[in-house]
Amino acid sequence: MDARTGEVLHAKNADTRLHPASLTKMMTLYIAFEAIERGEISLDTMVTVSKNAASEPPSRLGLKAGQKIALRHLIRAAAIKSANDAATAIGEAVGGSEAKFAARMNRTAKAIGMKNSTFKNAHGLTESGHLSTARDMSILGRRLFFDYPQYYNIFSRRTTDAGIAQVSNTNRRFLDAYEGADGIKTGYTQAAGFNLTASAQRGNKRIIATVFGGASTAARNAKMADLLDIGFRSAPNSAPVNEPAPPVYAADPEAEAIGQDVIASADSDSRSVGKTIRLVTAPTKSPRPQHRPTAVDPNAAAEVVVAMQDSIAGALAAAVEPETAAAEPGQPVAVTEVAGLSAAITPEPRPEALLEPATEAPAEAAVEVVPTELAEVPATAETPAPESPFAMASAETEALAAFDQADAANVQLAAMTVVSPRPEPKPEKLRQIIHTAAPMGPVLAEAPTPEPTAIVTRISTSGGRHWGVNVGRFTSRGQAERALMQTALAESATLNNGLQKVVQKGGKFDANYMGLTQEQADLACRRLQARGTQCFTIGP
Repeated sequence: MDARTGEVLHAKNADTRLHPASLTKMMTLYIAFEAIERGEISLDTMVTVSKNAASEPPSRLGLKAGQKIALRHLIRAAAIKSANDAATAIGEAVGGSEAKFAARMNRTAKAIGMKNSTFKNAHGLTESGHLSTARDMSILGRRLFFDYPQYYNIFSRRTTDAGIAQVSNTNRRFLDAYEGADGIKTGYTQAAGFNLTASAQRGNKRIIATVFGGASTAARNAKMADLLDIGFRSAPNSAPVNEPAPPVYAADPEAEAIGQDVIASADSDSRSVGKTIRLVTAPTKSPRPQHRPTAVDPNAAAEVVVAMQDSIAGALAAAVEPETAAAEPGQPVAVTEVAGLSAAITPEPRPEALLEPATEAPAEAAVEVVPTELAEVPATAETPAPESPFAMASAETEALAAFDQADAANVQLAAMTVVSPRPEPKPEKLRQIIHTAAPMGPVLAEAPTPEPTAIVTRISTSGGRHWGVNVGRFTSRGQAERALMQTALAESATLNNGLQKVVQKGGKFDANYMGLTQEQADLACRRLQARGTQCFTIGP
């Protein structure tokens, strides 16, 4: 096969279904590379070896049940030493079980054009129905070269570190003997004979070939050399490089069943026992200031401040006179709050004063004095404070804030003394300004009505939109963008709030939707997979 174009240059019994033996591990490694690139697992993931994996017959790395080993070392052992225990451990780590991984192997085979292959395990030991063809294995070898070039070099290593041992390449004889050879994989069982899929490059030409059923290692290698020679003689010196199209995956029956259940539950109006409520506390936009009933004249505000300062000065002067007397004992004393200070005031009627006793006019005192304290709600209050126009209104009356921040000692002294000459009446504009903020009092007292039917099982204040979904890997940015547009049309309900993003990795382009919650990402993938579209979630 000409690797550049995929054209078959020579074939004999290419579609005969035979035992692939350890050529099977090419598919195991292809799926492992795919899972790594998708973020399902990483090279540094520590895999716990199961009893099933540890009990596989030779060739073996020598894994023990319960042992932990990095995925990268398992990949090296499977690719170089052809270790069966390592291959099974990879399958169980990626697929969850050997049976599930075998099902994924078969879906992947169909997706990449292997029409006559059936896989039953991850290692390739003889099993009824576990069959493939020379054509399919050549297709798989070409896929490994083009789809995961960043990992392909592992097949050309003569030796490598597999974590618990230094292992040697089972294909090292052919790699050393044939000019330009750089991979790929050997296989042998008694039922299969000596198998080999190999690739070599000379100049601009790259040839891939597969041999099934060799009588010995030497006979197999000699036949492979003949096939590669035929390929180099037959292939043109110049040919366009037609990379294989991205895999087109059929729907996973299990995922499809789950997807149908999710779709049914999502579309139904049934009530669930518990649900997750995500609270996004960050403001999404700045609110427009509400219209003020009366405009505040800066000059009038300045006059108010001057009048207040004069009143305070008069109170201080009167405080030092000998006839100054404190409040009579026995009379009720009203306490109110102004700018965070407690002021004890005698019950003598003072309609002109800024601070009026609560015993004479409690309603008016609450309206005219308390509003300056409404911006601060006690920390122990259980009712959350709603967004208030008062916060915006107070920013426009900075002149009044200067009075609220007057020296604490002076204010306390003024509150505790009885001044003989009553101060000048306060300008009416002050009362108007205070009335502007007064309506906020009852608003703060209102508590939001809780949703009676919702049972909160988990609360998140982060928004949770750190997830995404991948709908395929493509050879060009244009293909990835078209795939995103088609997916958006097919699944607008769950991807409406997602951000379309094309990410380039290793010469390919990933089509991603980002900015989703975990629930949205899971639901989108299940619905897409139920329709036969490839999809997997991307975590934060």
